Amino acid sequence: MKHPILNSVTTLLLVASLMGCNADKTQTQQSDLDPSKEAIFPKGELGPATNFTGNVYNFGLVADDSIYNTLVGNVFFEKGARSNWHIHPSGQILIVLDGEGYHQLEGQPRHFMRKGDVVKCPANVKHWHGATENTTLTQMYILPKTENGIVTWMEPVTDEQYTSNK
Repeated sequence: MKHPILNSVTTLLLVASLMGCNADKTQTQQSDLDPSKEAIFPKGELGPATNFTGNVYNFGLVADDSIYNTLVGNVFFEKGARSNWHIHPSGQILIVLDGEGYHQLEGQPRHFMRKGDVVKCPANVKHWHGATENTTLTQMYILPKTENGIVTWMEPVTDEQYTSNK
């Protein structure tokens, strides 16, 4: 007997891995920075300046509902763009689809992320993430157990915090 969730996950992973082989069938990257680059998902809506430094775009993939209690989306960060510090009551998983970026948990050094990396942000831990100074970043986010809440936005990441490796 096949499990429907397992089949869905397997199908999603297969499609994602094949996207690189079928680049001619994907949508063109919407970034004005590199129009020749191709993206898996549309660029999405510009995020509010109250939550981000620089231009950050969100495209929702799986809407939150009472069955799955999970929110999934794609975020595109232009060069140097980043989120504010924030927390997720049930944590967050980031999957880097393209480019390079940074991720930092409060009190820990900043970590470098690149295409193919998977990052787990623990529940109720203050953190931020974004593109490097010289590259864009495309990441998928997964927010589980949304019945506990989605996100609490906090202060912006300062330029000093963004460039520091501490």
